[in-house]
Amino acid sequence: MLYRTVPKNGDKISTLGYGCMRFPGSMFSVDEERSIKQIRMAIDAGVNYVDTAWPYHGGKSEVILGKALKDGYREKVKVADKLPHWMCKSAADMEAKLDIQLERLDIKTIDYYLIHSVDGDSWQKCKDHGVFDFLNKAIKDGKIVNAGFSFHGAPADFAPIVDDYDWTFCQIQYNILDENNQAGRAGLEYALGKELAVFIMEPLRGGALVSAVPPEVLALYDKSEQKRSAVEWALKWIYNQEGVTCILSGMNEEEHIKQNIDIASNSPVGCLSEHEVSILKEAAETYRSLQKVPCTACQYCMPCPFKVNIPMAFSLYNAKYLLKDKTAHFFYIGQLGGMMGRKAGLASQCTGCGVCIKKCPQHINIPEELKAVQADYEGFFSRILLRILRLFF
Repeated sequence: MLYRTVPKNGDKISTLGYGCMRFPGSMFSVDEERSIKQIRMAIDAGVNYVDTAWPYHGGKSEVILGKALKDGYREKVKVADKLPHWMCKSAADMEAKLDIQLERLDIKTIDYYLIHSVDGDSWQKCKDHGVFDFLNKAIKDGKIVNAGFSFHGAPADFAPIVDDYDWTFCQIQYNILDENNQAGRAGLEYALGKELAVFIMEPLRGGALVSAVPPEVLALYDKSEQKRSAVEWALKWIYNQEGVTCILSGMNEEEHIKQNIDIASNSPVGCLSEHEVSILKEAAETYRSLQKVPCTACQYCMPCPFKVNIPMAFSLYNAKYLLKDKTAHFFYIGQLGGMMGRKAGLASQCTGCGVCIKKCPQHINIPEELKAVQADYEGFFSRILLRILRLFF
């Protein structure tokens, strides 16, 4: 296993981290025994960073991870967990949630603690509710060691959040298709300039980048003398870049764990040649050319007067059809449905005002395409799911 250094504290973190969001089983029915064996299998192979959160598997993820850390495994890893800020109205609420998490994990200290899934709006609410006082006290009391945040927002939201606190690290969604989405490469470089460690989530877009690879992309990969699987191409694109500390992977098959460990162990910064980087750039462009909506996520259409998150709506719509991403619908509801402290940004909020059409460099009829997204993602059962999730989150 290879390790990279966290700039602000000198911790040596394995370049592969274990994400505890996709244990074997389902979101609410987990094969606990197998999950514990898999976590320990990864730790035995050198993985020393494990990541969980309050809502994963309906609250079971933290408990199962805590059990996996028995028998001496706690001393071998850094534990990461996340504050469910949407459930908190004060610093006292935040501390109460942290205490429950420590109890679930059955540990005294969380090494890396994140404010979970923030954007500009939800981060402002966190500040209004006393997040700075909470973090400072939690660190002083020894309940957490390092503070960070995970980010799902517009590119412009990222730098102000970085600048608001003395963070040790951040977590961003980043892969060959999200190079310019959300925080993107610009955010990665900004965090690097501020000496933040950067942890990467969704490196394979929930597996979509490797489960339904278009023939046109496979043909590009075949142009390389070095033959690699789609998984290896996607992960090496990230490992190749300076500033990436660790890639989080939600592994729930033993063979996938072995494969991810093998790739991580052979992927230092600079592991790809210029020719190979160019192949991956062409592959990303090919993916985009095959999208249902030819949106490049340039953000020129934003902000929408009616708060529709146009780029994310199209990205998740494209993911369903181009990438055969089975999680895209759920993430659409989760990320655009007005939960976790965010404002709603659903396609159904579009009034057809047409302001965005004039701004779009791709000349997309955005209101018409949003109608298609709404018809696909906001049907009767989706509305029921949205109501249920809003109660939960």
